[in-house]
This record gives sequence, structure tokens and C-alpha cells, in this order.
Amino acid sequence: PEAEKARIESEVHRLVTSRDKKYTNFIEYASYKLIYRRYAGLFFTIAVDITDNELSYLETIHLFVELLDSYFSNVCELDIVFNFNRVYMILDEYILAGEIEETSKKEILDRVKVLEKLE
Repeated sequence: PEAEKARIESEVHRLVTSRDKKYTNFIEYASYKLIYRRYAGLFFTIAVDITDNELSYLETIHLFVELLDSYFSNVCELDIVFNFNRVYMILDEYILAGEIEETSKKEILDRVKVLEKLE
């Protein structure tokens, strides 16, 4: 399973990062659809069911990046690398078990502040 996971990650990374900007941000991959957005040097990718609405997931990625920007004051790769637990905390307040839990930036960031106080 670990070798298969690494192979899939590598293949998805190659597909997304090498894709020409003139094409859409949607790639059919196996039985999924990869939806990605690039912000500066960061790529955010999500794999969804082939029949799901692409635009709603582009908005999902955009809100997640806005949350990270608000939390880290202009997020960069180092923020994600050195604070991955915080990134996952934000993601868990936004999306849990594949379902969107909350869409209000203020509400999500307020919840994250409460959780930080509990640590």
C-alpha cells in the first residue's frame, strides 16, 4: 500500500505540475477527476468523483487558500511545511470526512483559535 500510495502521489504530481496553462484545471485520472489550482508556486489538488461539479471544487480550493492566507498572513510553502498540523486543523474545520462542514472564513478561523487555546 505505501509503494502504491507513493506511485499515485508521484503520478498526480507529474500530471499537475507539467500541465500547460492553456488547458483546464481538470484532469481525468483513473476513476477520479483531479481538480487543481496554482497559487504562486503552490499547487492545491483534490481528487473527486468523475461526475462531481468542477467549479464547486475550484471554489473549495480557493476558500481553503484564503483560510491559509488569513491564518498565516500570506501563506507560503514554508508555512505549510513547518506548520502542517495547523494546516490539517484548518482543513478539518472546513472539510471533514469528505464533507464541507463550514464555509464561513470567520467561523472556521474562530474555531481554530479556540482549539489552539485548548492545546
